[in-house]
Amino acid sequence: MGRAFEYRKDRKFKRWAKMSQAFTRIGKEIAMAVKAGGPNPEANTRLKTAIQNAKGASMPKDRVEAAIKRATSKDEKDYEEVVYEGYGPGGIAVVVETATDNPTRTVANIRMYFNRSGGSLGKTGSLDFLFERKGIFRIAVEQVEVEELELELIDFGAEEVVQVEETEVVIQTAFEDFGSMQKALEEKGFNVVSAQLQRIPTTLTKLGPDEEEKLLNLIEKIEEDEDVQAVYHNMEE
Repeated sequence: MGRAFEYRKDRKFKRWAKMSQAFTRIGKEIAMAVKAGGPNPEANTRLKTAIQNAKGASMPKDRVEAAIKRATSKDEKDYEEVVYEGYGPGGIAVVVETATDNPTRTVANIRMYFNRSGGSLGKTGSLDFLFERKGIFRIAVEQVEVEELELELIDFGAEEVVQVEETEVVIQTAFEDFGSMQKALEEKGFNVVSAQLQRIPTTLTKLGPDEEEKLLNLIEKIEEDEDVQAVYHNMEE
């Protein structure tokens, strides 16, 4: 069938793999939310957010319900949230958020990824000063004036409102305003595609092509690990 078919097939498999990874990560978030606050999303804000993100990622409803049901079982694993920090190629700061039932396995894997890339794993908290935790909301909207929307949401903590696609807007808040913004968007009836706390770099570092490729390979390898929930870095892209 030729190279074009093989290329399309390869891209499709990679897309399916990334979707499967996203579902696994959301499933862990659902499990941790249920363990922490119970299976009722109306009484458990963290679970409600996880279900919202699952919907935004097109995770099937039956899979979400199955994740909630499993989490209520005494036999379900308990996941521990652990953050790892290190320096990758070119001295780029890398922060890795994980959810694991075996921290010994996870830290060994993360250290191996750093070492093989020529980087090094550091102490937890050593890179905090290079990142700020922000609330990032993605909402689906039709024909919205960004400036008017920003004025409407500024009292609830909106720091920045940016249209990234014709029908999608990203809203950034301070860490402490995450809850109030989430509540405001819900009360105003906005279609929230995702709501997350992310680590935003305070300064960026430019790399040459070779080191940039090495760093991107490191990040890709880390993201493939089943214990990893998110990876952040301060490379200028």
